Amino acid sequence: MDQLGTLAETFFDWASMRAALSDLLTTGVPNTLVLAASSAAAGTLLGLPLAVAGTARARWLRWPARLYTDVFRGLPAAVTILLIGVGLAPQGLAIWGPDPYPLGILALSLIAAAYFGEIFRSGIQSVEGGQLEAARALGFRYPAAMRLVIIPQGVRRVLPAWVNQLISLVKDSSLIYFLGLTADQRDLFRIGQDAAANTGNESALVLAGLFYLVLTVPLTHLVNVVDRRLRTGRPAAGAAEEPAAASEEEAAHA
Repeated sequence: MDQLGTLAETFFDWASMRAALSDLLTTGVPNTLVLAASSAAAGTLLGLPLAVAGTARARWLRWPARLYTDVFRGLPAAVTILLIGVGLAPQGLAIWGPDPYPLGILALSLIAAAYFGEIFRSGIQSVEGGQLEAARALGFRYPAAMRLVIIPQGVRRVLPAWVNQLISLVKDSSLIYFLGLTADQRDLFRIGQDAAANTGNESALVLAGLFYLVLTVPLTHLVNVVDRRLRTGRPAAGAAEEPAAASEEEAAHA
């Protein structure tokens, strides 16, 4: 019982959680969302051309895309963030001052682009080859056929995988603390870590973890909804009316 009491006091102390709650809500959640959303948007914009280059026949396009993907998927996220945050710090200091956010977003975006690019590449390659041939037969040039026919279908097929990677990106945003953050720049993890270090109690860190769950669990269920919708499709407008009409006919004949 003593051990259980100690664990409860260390990880589930309500007073410590209440003390950190305000900072987590007003500072941690917005900063975490800004980091994740900005990195996801930039990573998607970089990942799409990376995916197209990865499927190209020309080696001068395909090989650099594959090299980029292998490097940024192979390196730990923390190493990439430190390399960019420390290596480009002088340039960042000259452009926007000591704010570490732009370099952190850049690092997360480059990581996300590698994963998103691979996701989009698999989606593009899953589209039947006849789709491209049909588009070319209709008079589309190759770039137009890819942009208007192949890429939209491929992206639609991998939306669940894209959302899964977005969940990972929300969690990876916690690694930005390596670059050093001011009090108003801290994300959920950093606020929980600071509170735990100041009080010697881990309850605030547990509460930060609960906030991550609140952000990521709905996305997990969204993946299931999107995946189910893509698999089953949406019923046609008249599909629900036909059975009703048929039953009325049967009743009339009876």
